[in-house]
Amino acid sequence: MLPPAAGRAEPVPPGLRPAYRRAVADVPSPGAVADAFWRAVDARDWAAVGALLADDVVYEVPQTRERVRGREAVVRFNAEYPGDWSLEVTALVADEYRAATTIRFASAGDPDQTGIAFFEVDAGRITRMTDWWPEAYEPPPGREHLVERW
Repeated sequence: MLPPAAGRAEPVPPGLRPAYRRAVADVPSPGAVADAFWRAVDARDWAAVGALLADDVVYEVPQTRERVRGREAVVRFNAEYPGDWSLEVTALVADEYRAATTIRFASAGDPDQTGIAFFEVDAGRITRMTDWWPEAYEPPPGREHLVERW
C-alpha cells in the first residue's frame, strides 16, 4: 500500500472505526497500552486497569462464552478472579490500531497456562479485548452478575 498523501490521514484497516487514527503523538501506542494493562492486572492496581479501558469496553472469553461490557464491570471481573495467581507478558506484537499478547498465567497448585489476548485500542484506551485460553473450561462461580453467556 502506498503511503497517504500529505495532509490526509493514514488508511484505517477494514472494520475499524475512523476514531482509531492516532492524531496526538503523546497518546500511548496499542502495544504500550496492552503491556500496561497486564502489568496493572498482575499488580492488582484496579484504578490503573480502569484508566486503560474505554467507558464502553467489551471483554470476551470465547472458551467460557463470557462477555463483559463496560469499564466498571471489566475491572470487577478481573478483581474478583479467585485464587492466588500471577501473570507475565511473554510476547507482544502491535500495529497502530491493535495489539496481541501471550501471557504466562500461574496459579498456586495448578500448571502454568498460556493466554493469548487481542486488544483494540482507540486514543490510548482499550475498546475491545478478546482473551483466549488453551482449552474450554467452565468459568469460576460468583461472577454471573458481570457477564453475558452465549
